[in-house]
Amino acid sequence: MKPSKKPNLLFIFTDQQRADTLRCYGNDHLDTPHLNALADESFVFENAYISQPVCSPSRATMLCGLYPHTARVPACNVPLPRDVQTLAEMVSLDYRRCYNGKWHLGDEIFPQHGFDEWVGTEDSYRRFFSSAERRQYRSAYHHFLVENGFEPDAESEGQRVFSRHVEASMDEPFTKAAFQGDRAAQFIRACGDQPFVLAVSYLEPHPPHTGPFDDYYDPANLPVGPAFRQKPPANASLLNRVLAAYYMESEEYGYDLRTDAGWRAVRARYCGNVTLVDRSVGKILTALKESGQADNTIVVFSSDHGEMVGDHGILGKTVLYEESVKVPLLVHVPWLSKPQRMIPGNVSHIDLVPTLLDLMGEPIPDHLQGESRVPVLKGDATLSKNDVFIQWNRSDGHPRPGEAEVNPAMGTPWRCIISADRWKLNLSAHDQCELYDLNADPNETINHFDDPKHRARIRDLTARIRQWQARTNDRVSLPEPNH
Repeated sequence: MKPSKKPNLLFIFTDQQRADTLRCYGNDHLDTPHLNALADESFVFENAYISQPVCSPSRATMLCGLYPHTARVPACNVPLPRDVQTLAEMVSLDYRRCYNGKWHLGDEIFPQHGFDEWVGTEDSYRRFFSSAERRQYRSAYHHFLVENGFEPDAESEGQRVFSRHVEASMDEPFTKAAFQGDRAAQFIRACGDQPFVLAVSYLEPHPPHTGPFDDYYDPANLPVGPAFRQKPPANASLLNRVLAAYYMESEEYGYDLRTDAGWRAVRARYCGNVTLVDRSVGKILTALKESGQADNTIVVFSSDHGEMVGDHGILGKTVLYEESVKVPLLVHVPWLSKPQRMIPGNVSHIDLVPTLLDLMGEPIPDHLQGESRVPVLKGDATLSKNDVFIQWNRSDGHPRPGEAEVNPAMGTPWRCIISADRWKLNLSAHDQCELYDLNADPNETINHFDDPKHRARIRDLTARIRQWQARTNDRVSLPEPNH
């Protein structure tokens, strides 16, 4: 039964965490007991997708309910415009609203967009602050480290700061994740009976791929799938082929990615940071239970995008492979979701904001581009006919500026549909397009785009993308089907 008072919202999300890092998605080798326990009492969306496989645009969708091109955040380090509302600006003023962690949508450490309490953790985006005056300030996490006797090792915009590599070398009590868990727990305990919206945004398991659990997993014994270290086929997109060629001959984070051992070492450290996050989440969920508010709190866990970690020979995100665009999505609604219920079908982050507002009993603004999936949660509807749409809006400096071959290959826009019957079409006007059968080939090893047998399917899926473009006022040019 729905609670008689306003429900709280605890919205937890990580950075760069692929779906198959949790037990509910088939992972039996990572130590994530707190997230597993949450999943055991949650709706688990079987196929949850981001809107764009890079940080800032995806976060705009998660927090605002708009596609990146509508939110006007097409690339990383583009500030969220002031007239674009977040969920915190859509709920009633009765709510106490706090943002904790990485923001990556402009003026990184300053309260904004409806969140009147703010716990900043990132000092690496200071050059993107909106004024020179703001660059004299540093994050709450910076001050926490200084208060505990640590000395900054780098300089940014005239101020001494901690580099990400030094931050990632901290013992667990001094990591960002531990700091965020402690501060989030404090906030929950301080709220008492006042309804709250708390967003906790972790940097981990985003690079640098190091942390206090670097040696927690044995690289040699980590299970890997059939796409691990397998370069894309010759008829894959130039983008995917160039990225794989680059990474398979590179050294990253001190590891030789020309070798199996190098890739496995990076993957083991990535997994270690997933466990680090889980321990922090445990602190927050414990505080929620001890506060007496657990039965009145919606808890959401997801990530802004995934991570290839060696699959298809690629490190990072920025591509349309499943490992990059498919993420965990757990929605715990105490009065609806016990025990775990797996939700089949496709769902997009575009539906998060309207769904959460609906669950909270708040009005859903007309400008949102997704829809509430509460009828699905209640068993009154399904996702069986739901297509999802993903975009890429040109290079934004990944994997790093100055790569003569890699960044030009990332300079073309893409539009992607994953159909309700699990076919994926990736369209670009300036690259080899791709068609994958996710039913028979979930690892995306066979590109069917040039196969005459699929002419009708390509025409149909292209038409659906164009209809979506018309609905959302997306003006990116796409190729005409030649089939």
